[in-house]
Amino acid sequence: MSSRRQRELSRIQRALEKFYGLERAPNVTRFVREGGEGTREVVLLRETADELEIALVLPPESKRIVVGGALDDVWLQAAEGVSHFLYLVERARVHLPVTQLELELQAEVDKFVLLRELSADGSRLLESLFESPRFLDEAGTEAGERYRLAHQLAARFVSRAVVANDRTRARQRLRSFYRAGQTEKIHLARAA
Repeated sequence: MSSRRQRELSRIQRALEKFYGLERAPNVTRFVREGGEGTREVVLLRETADELEIALVLPPESKRIVVGGALDDVWLQAAEGVSHFLYLVERARVHLPVTQLELELQAEVDKFVLLRELSADGSRLLESLFESPRFLDEAGTEAGERYRLAHQLAARFVSRAVVANDRTRARQRLRSFYRAGQTEKIHLARAA
């Protein structure tokens, strides 16, 4: 992995830790494996009674965040992978369970948070991230429905609870959302 990519992944991790007020987690770059051409982001887990092993497989690195006005898919996958890694580490630290839906829902929100820190135009980000999504898993499949629900809930939560001009209140809402479990996340998103 290039030093540029290591710096970018560490920057994403630090930004999320700082934004949510998290304890410092192990450096995500120690857990990253680069996949081959055409691979997608995936988190591999193995859990025993007293251990959690994590590997984050990422597609080959990208050099841009924005490509011709569209968000760079490879950067978004890296951001999603770091989000998954941090959420898993944090939930293990506080001895709370995590579901696949929680991971996907939080990652959708985290991508918005990260990009919002880079750009003040929240409405453009909402459009770029949440309008006209492209799903790899077919509708009607378990994974397809999970990704669609996570996307829908995140879009609703972010568009109603976060885009307001009150950044302090938005940060409080985002931090509460981060610490919530699946049922509460769904409730917060639907109530937004």
